[in-house]
Amino acid sequence: MAGGARVCLGQVGAAHGLRGEVRLRSFTSDPAAISGYGPLETEDGRVFEIERLRPAKDHFVASFSGIRDRSAAEKLVNLKLYVPRERLPAPADGDEFYHADLIGLAVVDRAGKNLGTVVAIHNFGAGDLIEVRPVAGNRTELVPFDAINVPTVDVAAGQIVVTKRG
Repeated sequence: MAGGARVCLGQVGAAHGLRGEVRLRSFTSDPAAISGYGPLETEDGRVFEIERLRPAKDHFVASFSGIRDRSAAEKLVNLKLYVPRERLPAPADGDEFYHADLIGLAVVDRAGKNLGTVVAIHNFGAGDLIEVRPVAGNRTELVPFDAINVPTVDVAAGQIVVTKRG
C-alpha cells in the first residue's frame, strides 16, 4: 500500500449552539473512540483536535480546539476528518481490514480474470459500494460490497473477487 494513506474517521455536520460546537458523525467501530486517535486532518491539510465529545441522538456534539463561536463552526460543515493509516491499530484478524486498505487492489472474477482496480469505497446510506475502474475504459462501476457480490477480500494478495452478473 502506498505511504501517506489516510483513513476517514468522521464527518462534521451542522453547527450546534453558539459556542463553536458541531455535530459530528463518527465512522469508527466504537463511535466514541474517534476522540482517542489524536489530531484529525482535513483533505486540505488543516488539523483539528477534539476537546470535548458528548453523545446526541444519532451523532455526537463536539468541540474542536480553536473553534469558539458559531461562525467558525459553520465553516466546518461537511468536512471529512482523517488520520494517517499508520496511526490505526492493525486489524485483529485476517478477515478484518480498513476500507482504505482496499483502494488500489485488483478486482478479479472467480476465474482470476482481471476486471479492474478499486478506486474508492462509498456509502450513500444503503450500504457500502466499491467503485471499480475497469481494465478497459474510463467509466467506473459500482459494486455492492457484500458477501454475494464480493465473496473474497484478500488484502495480502492485493485483490478482491467479485461475482460478475449478466
